[in-house]
Amino acid sequence: MIEELAIAGAATASAAVVYVAAAARVVKQYERGLVFRLGRIHGQARGPGFTLVIPAIDRMRKVNLQIVTLPVPAQEGITRDNVTVRVDAVVYFKVVDPEDAIVRVEDYRFAVSQMAQTSLRSIIGKSELDDLLSNREKLNQGLELMIDSPAVEWGVSIDRVEIKDVSLPETMKRSMARQAEADRERRARVINADAELQASKKLAEAAHEMSDEPAALQLRLLQTVVAVAAEKNSTLVLPFPVELLRFLERAQQNQSAQQNQSVQQDQSAQLSEAPRQPESPAPDPAPATKSTTTNAHPTPHEGARP
Repeated sequence: MIEELAIAGAATASAAVVYVAAAARVVKQYERGLVFRLGRIHGQARGPGFTLVIPAIDRMRKVNLQIVTLPVPAQEGITRDNVTVRVDAVVYFKVVDPEDAIVRVEDYRFAVSQMAQTSLRSIIGKSELDDLLSNREKLNQGLELMIDSPAVEWGVSIDRVEIKDVSLPETMKRSMARQAEADRERRARVINADAELQASKKLAEAAHEMSDEPAALQLRLLQTVVAVAAEKNSTLVLPFPVELLRFLERAQQNQSAQQNQSVQQDQSAQLSEAPRQPESPAPDPAPATKSTTTNAHPTPHEGARP
């Protein structure tokens, strides 16, 4: 009798151990467990720790609540300015509602991946090449909104979306390289022209100052000679001093002016020493006509008349 009780107790204990082993479940800290009893969700999601289910009746599905990194395969598309590009991205998301993630969608990872690919192709078609290369922050926000809208119904929250790489055709790369090189050359020419303009202004100011001070020009000439002589050249050709030429020119001008002045003085002196001629007398009036003389002196016959 005792042996039978011992055997029964051992069998019961073994059955209990087997039952506990079959019914025991351990949920980790970053997981939640959904219990399906006869095909329907039973109760709330089980939290982390040890929990029991009914074997052969209950079935538990665990859902990971960690942020999932999902790479998006490279998508090829044509931008709004008719450039063919290949763009790949990465999506960061997490499950916020385990029940919706299991019940509303068959595979939420695959669903998020497909939605990310279609959204990425849509963004490529709506954007220009310059936006894809330089304005990625705005495109990332647009992708996040496009993916997050349907993902909310699946119990998934999109943390962020990042565009990883934009691949261009080789012809486009060469064209952009030539454009960048031309732009750099243009900026270099503008900088050089600006520098030459400023240098010419400074040289003009220096020339103006040196023109007022001939000694400064001579000092500058001597400095240039010293700098050239330091190179140990075998032959040194010195320019003729410009100031000496100016001095000779001024001297010649002064001499010419003095000669002109002396000539004018001589001419003035000759004019002042020349004798004056006497003035000619006024011509006599014309002699009277015979008739006038006759009228003035009467004939003897006329005087004898009574």
